Amino acid sequence: MNHIQTLISSKKTFTFHILDAIDVTIEVSENPYGLPIHELFTMAARINKKRSFLFVSNVLGKHIPIHPKKGLLTAALLAVRYLENIKNISATEKEQLLNAFSNGAKLQEWRLTPFIPAECQPVVIGFAETATALGHGFFSCFENACYFHTTREAISGLDPEVTFEEEHSHATSHRCYIPLELINHNREIILVDDEMTTGKTALNIIKSIHSKFPREKYTVVSILDWRSGEDRRQFMNLEQELGITIRVVSLLSGSVTVNQRGKLTEEDKAENAPASGEMSIEVLDIGSYFTSSMYASIQDPAPFIQETGRFGLNSKQNYLLHQQVSQAAAFLSKKRQGQRTLCLGSGEFMYLPMIMAAEMGEEVYYQSTTRSPIYIKNCNGYGARCRLVFPNPEDPSVTNFVYNILPGSYDEIFIFIEREVDSENLRPFLEELRKTAVNSVKLVFFSKEQR
Repeated sequence: MNHIQTLISSKKTFTFHILDAIDVTIEVSENPYGLPIHELFTMAARINKKRSFLFVSNVLGKHIPIHPKKGLLTAALLAVRYLENIKNISATEKEQLLNAFSNGAKLQEWRLTPFIPAECQPVVIGFAETATALGHGFFSCFENACYFHTTREAISGLDPEVTFEEEHSHATSHRCYIPLELINHNREIILVDDEMTTGKTALNIIKSIHSKFPREKYTVVSILDWRSGEDRRQFMNLEQELGITIRVVSLLSGSVTVNQRGKLTEEDKAENAPASGEMSIEVLDIGSYFTSSMYASIQDPAPFIQETGRFGLNSKQNYLLHQQVSQAAAFLSKKRQGQRTLCLGSGEFMYLPMIMAAEMGEEVYYQSTTRSPIYIKNCNGYGARCRLVFPNPEDPSVTNFVYNILPGSYDEIFIFIEREVDSENLRPFLEELRKTAVNSVKLVFFSKEQR
């Protein structure tokens, strides 16, 4: 039985029946580029008392594997929308990007390059953990901007300049570790998230930033915008309260109505079945291509790297980063042994693995581990068909998941972890990966503990 059915009652109304328990009806009010909604997302049921459903993105590379350029292309389409809608500048790249979005051959040829002119000088902020790659990809479309992403990490010896809460999330606290010169000015701030249901997270960070570093203009960019009329009034109320302007950019907007008509049962036990056969494991150190920062977390003494955006980047540094990535990707390409390869990012460490995967050849797919607990059901169209569960190797107190790696899908998996971790912490993850029947696993580390 298909446990996620889509009924179309008109061109703009879609109803999703999720696990015979939740009906989600979407009224689409704006779709400026005419993107088919099934190419943007499917749906699943969340194991979360605050919100029972989840838009599972088909373009982010979080829960569902994607062509890595699909994630970068989505960020570029948002940048085009920003340029047209906020700056009133015609984007000559639009048709090329839309053709690449719908044509696999053109997607393979496409490369992410800056096209937003240097006079646009915003600070772009990506939301952890889901939108760190989307935010970084959006920032990469600017010739002259700055970027950082929020983080869930508590970093030793460093206090965040800004903190805020994501109220509906299973991991609510966000921290911003950025140099003062990156935010202590009056430049526009652009917040990038994958989806807004109420917009409360965006309002929370705007209030937090404005209390310390006030400015006139904020822009919120997301793939999906499902804010209700009341939610939109909250944005207008904050504008009036603080004397600011908040603009919103999205690829698809409308409203959502949820009817929970049944009880969600315990998730399907038919997960990835145990598999026989050998799985080779190889460790690859690519730290020589990147720069260690001065900071680590309490759980892991290995330093974070500088290039993720966690500590801030400008466009010049980002240009150099892409050169470093090309060199590292050329090295990793030579390590490929199979025909079909998965590059797996970890948590909020998404952008570097994504752009590296985009340069590792054909038949390379990308996705990431996640903190999101989701009910699983192995049926076509549902957003979480199978699942691996394991302690986060970088912080074993946090449970991590990988969804939708069906057994036999890949010949090899490259796992990208920002910092080297203890082999004992990795053991549960590797044991779970055996269920995928993959032949080869490559552990790719970007930073080691300084001994």
